[in-house]
Amino acid sequence: MTKRIIGIGAAVFGLLLALGPQFIFKVCDSQTIMLCHWTAQAEIGIGMIIALLGVAMIIFTDIRIHLGLSIGIFLSGIYALLVPHVFIGGCAMPTMACNTTAFPSITVISILLLAGILVHLFYSRRVLNTV
Repeated sequence: MTKRIIGIGAAVFGLLLALGPQFIFKVCDSQTIMLCHWTAQAEIGIGMIIALLGVAMIIFTDIRIHLGLSIGIFLSGIYALLVPHVFIGGCAMPTMACNTTAFPSITVISILLLAGILVHLFYSRRVLNTV
């Protein structure tokens, strides 16, 4: 049962990462396409990958498969965290919506996802060693 809960949580966090910058905590609404737009576009892909890996965790029940899916979610979560802060970035003005709302939200969601998956990774590894 906890495996499914982890999968559901990963799928929800993935959807939040994918759809959040577009609809919930929007990036800057500007006539010109800025860096924050491309960060939001990258987060769509990363979030959908995380959501699909979460759905796969719900479908598959083998602990070894869960371990591999958890590693994939963990690495994707790190990438989701790095995109707005290191790889692409956002607007130069600290008062813009991307810097005040979108990027902090992406950061919090990514950290919560990483923490949950890290706990699941250690749990899965411990269970796998006892089998």
